[in-house]
Amino acid sequence: MLENLGVINLWTYVIGVIFITLIPGPNSIFVLTSSAKHGVKEGYKASLGVFLGDATLIFLAYVGVASLVRTSPMFFSVIKYSGAAYLFYLGSRILYSSLIEKGRKTAEEIKVAKDHTFRKALLLSLTNPKTIIFYVSFFVQFVSPDYPNTAVPFFILGSILEAFSMLYLSVLIFSGATLASMLRQRYGLARLSNGCIGTLFLAFGLKLAMTSS
Repeated sequence: MLENLGVINLWTYVIGVIFITLIPGPNSIFVLTSSAKHGVKEGYKASLGVFLGDATLIFLAYVGVASLVRTSPMFFSVIKYSGAAYLFYLGSRILYSSLIEKGRKTAEEIKVAKDHTFRKALLLSLTNPKTIIFYVSFFVQFVSPDYPNTAVPFFILGSILEAFSMLYLSVLIFSGATLASMLRQRYGLARLSNGCIGTLFLAFGLKLAMTSS
């Protein structure tokens, strides 16, 4: 199936994609948090940022930027520490707003936060150098070496991955919105859950900063 388009072992790839998609990461946590805080619409804005960021990384993997990331320690380090710093920033902001800020946010503050949802998700997706290397090492296992145009199987594999990712993020979006409605009247529990999410982002940032190329 799809061998005539340069894709081999399709069902093995699909199973791998399912497991990869279900692994919790900063992208999925951010989408869940956005929908829980601001509703389904903001959740989809966040998922669109993740979708576009991942599509960009898949394209960069195809054109060979992954080789530069792998072979240039300086380039890898710049992206890695930028991503780690951004994760620390997001985690710190969540912790600050959950544990230190008093009172409810004004309508203007909420509007500003919503305006930045897509941008934050896009940056979150783009600032992980490990992802672009992963796409190359994972995709190449399912591309026929005899197929003349590798762009075709790369596009098919990327489309399948993005489709599963969007389906999973949609589940998270509606789960987040449901969770928010349950916690709306439980302020203490809501602060605790936000504090855990902020700590999780800090942990993601620390993990990224400590990884090697």
